[in-house]
Amino acid sequence: MQALFSSLALADVHQDVTRNIVSLRVSSHLFDDLSDDPAAWSSAQQLELATKSQLFISSQPIIDRPFEEAEWNEAIAYPFQNSAKSRFSDGSFGVWYGADSIETSIHETVYHWQKGLLEDAGFNRPGVEIQRRIYLVQCDSLLIDLRPCIVNHPEITHGSDYTTTHLIGSKLHREGHPGLITPSARSAGEVFAIFTPKVLSNPRHSCYLTYTTTAHGVEIQRTPGEVWMIV
Repeated sequence: MQALFSSLALADVHQDVTRNIVSLRVSSHLFDDLSDDPAAWSSAQQLELATKSQLFISSQPIIDRPFEEAEWNEAIAYPFQNSAKSRFSDGSFGVWYGADSIETSIHETVYHWQKGLLEDAGFNRPGVEIQRRIYLVQCDSLLIDLRPCIVNHPEITHGSDYTTTHLIGSKLHREGHPGLITPSARSAGEVFAIFTPKVLSNPRHSCYLTYTTTAHGVEIQRTPGEVWMIV
């Protein structure tokens, strides 16, 4: 492990990173379970905006609108506020994951969807569907570059054993590094693991996706009714 850390390089990153999250194509109103009256929904929403503390502070508050706070929370803030065990975290801190392309993000998320909900929860059968949303998020940071290390340390991209990557993530997070780049364990692309929201900005909607299990894999629809990819 010491040999790995002594040879690490940095990558100066200034680019959009793809964030792939669970989301509905058409969402229901937040307060529709409290009343059937749309006017009551509006009143409840105004009350929430007036009383809830802000998690996102706009750099241009005069021209920004409340939905931008919602997009920032959904596309950036959530994993930092809800820690979970993952490839580079033992669960004691949050990690934000993004990819170099939509395709890479699909391979990553399809694997975890199948392994988690479908296999562990017993829903691994044809016809199960989930909807997702793709954001583009600007990343500006010097990131630890694990890509040159893979030849001597293939365990970094091991399919299911996270022993080495937990050690790497814990050390980098403890020492205050903003994040890292690593080859994807699921495809030929690259994954960004970010330890602080400070290096992420400008989340923008890209598209919606629908995943559907079949007897031969998972169908990916970008346009409803049209199969775009099969994983």
